[in-house]
Amino acid sequence: MNHRPIFAIFITALLLTSGIVGGAMGATPIDSPTGETASSDLAVSSVPGSSVQQAATLVRGEPDLSVVIAQPEVTPGQTNQVTLRIVNDGDVDLGTAQTREVVTTARSVRLSAKADNSPLTVETETLALGAVTEDRPREVTIPVSVPNGTDPGNYDLEIELEYSYTSQQSGRTTYDEEDTVTANVEVEVSNDARFKITDITTDSQIGDQGTLEATIKNVGATAAYDATVALESSSSGLALGQRSSDAARVQSIEPGETVTVPYDVSFSSTSPTREYAISGQVSFDSPDGIQHIDQGLTAGVTPLGEQTFTLGNVESTLRVGEDGELTGTITNTGPVTADNVVVRYADTAGNIIPIEQSAAVGSLASGQSTEFSLPLSIGGKAEPGLRTIDFAVQYRNDGGEARAYSDVVVNAEVAPERDRFSVAIENRTIDADGTRTVQVTVTNNLGEPASDLEARLFANDPLETGDTDTGYVQSLGAGESTTMMFELSTTGSATPGSTYPISLDFRYDDVDGDSQLSDTYRVPIEVTASEGGGLPLPIIFLAVLVVGTGGLIVYRRRQ
Repeated sequence: MNHRPIFAIFITALLLTSGIVGGAMGATPIDSPTGETASSDLAVSSVPGSSVQQAATLVRGEPDLSVVIAQPEVTPGQTNQVTLRIVNDGDVDLGTAQTREVVTTARSVRLSAKADNSPLTVETETLALGAVTEDRPREVTIPVSVPNGTDPGNYDLEIELEYSYTSQQSGRTTYDEEDTVTANVEVEVSNDARFKITDITTDSQIGDQGTLEATIKNVGATAAYDATVALESSSSGLALGQRSSDAARVQSIEPGETVTVPYDVSFSSTSPTREYAISGQVSFDSPDGIQHIDQGLTAGVTPLGEQTFTLGNVESTLRVGEDGELTGTITNTGPVTADNVVVRYADTAGNIIPIEQSAAVGSLASGQSTEFSLPLSIGGKAEPGLRTIDFAVQYRNDGGEARAYSDVVVNAEVAPERDRFSVAIENRTIDADGTRTVQVTVTNNLGEPASDLEARLFANDPLETGDTDTGYVQSLGAGESTTMMFELSTTGSATPGSTYPISLDFRYDDVDGDSQLSDTYRVPIEVTASEGGGLPLPIIFLAVLVVGTGGLIVYRRRQ
């Protein structure tokens, strides 16, 4: 029996049924624009003893895509990031291990997802994933919004995958196709503890420290144990503790329970008064001991404004070379009560000497005003006129901590220098070779009482003081005058018609009990001829001298 024709017929039938004979199947070359099927230059080899040709390479198969979800839990009240894993478990009908990737690769994979017939919403459009092979699966994250109040349980997400692939290849001839796969994955709306910040407040002011209180509510269905509530500031102007974040421990939070967690906070002095963003998370153990983290806590907190003060209605009794005071009104222009308020002199001018460095005014509620008085002394070399003087306000906040506000400036008028006392003598004459009592009227120009006021008279030749060269008065009020008596006489060298000075100074106690010495006051005294009619002493002396000289000459001649 001749078996070769039968074997050739079998091979031909196999080739026809496999669809690789281009002429019988209508195949086109691989670079033909038809796209889906193609054939060209089939590589064949002769079977020994036969004229029938056999294909040298042939592979046939298809991708098999599926979708798995690694972490199916989603949380109500937020948009959850759900990660999908696209897996390819391709099928090969004909081919080798080296050629299977040709037909199992899914090319130009496009993913779309939806959550029909459920309260969930997929917040994304179609995503392009590229190629997915058997040994290179792809992961993609899709946002899934779960409204507050969604019942716990499982919900379906419908995932649709569109792709193209090569279903068959022999030599340079390929057959390309497109396919769509629909898969359903389940997400689980958790009934674990979940949290939200229901209120957040602070008593801290700009430029100060204080406490931030965050009220956290468990809006989930189960209790949370060993919870750690961590908050973080996203602004450099707000610090929690010494850093940008801080955490507090709470033993347990039952479903529906609220807890208020305090944190130390501070706002920099350059921070504006506005709302500052706070984010956070709660790490906790579920009732079955599994650790969970609820992220995405958000809130905003607004600090109180800076504690400020103003000084107004300022009046000055300052005068060059004298003690004086500044009086005025201090007003608390800050948002809270300031305790133990002190107005403090803070200038560095060398010719202004604070008699008292500060003046305490007590506590001031927000918007409250009170008067203050601060004594200052102006040096004798100071220039009169309008002066700008720096002040600071010290106080204690609600926590009893000392604080200071230094942006306080006042304008004060410094009057020109004046005599502390004025001296007036009604009769400023004295007879030559005479003695008289001088009445001196002394007026207090200090603007304050002077006590234990002692005056002393000084004179130089040809004037001299007598036994009464001091005067005393127990107290002399501001603007008051008194008359003091002093004894004054002339010596033989006093020349009638000449003027000579006498001097007076005053030692006294000021209102603070400090002893003070005034400047020296000079008053002119005029020497007049004696009213008795005798010759003046110089003429008498000259006459005696002439007579004596003549007598001496006569005596010597007689000898």
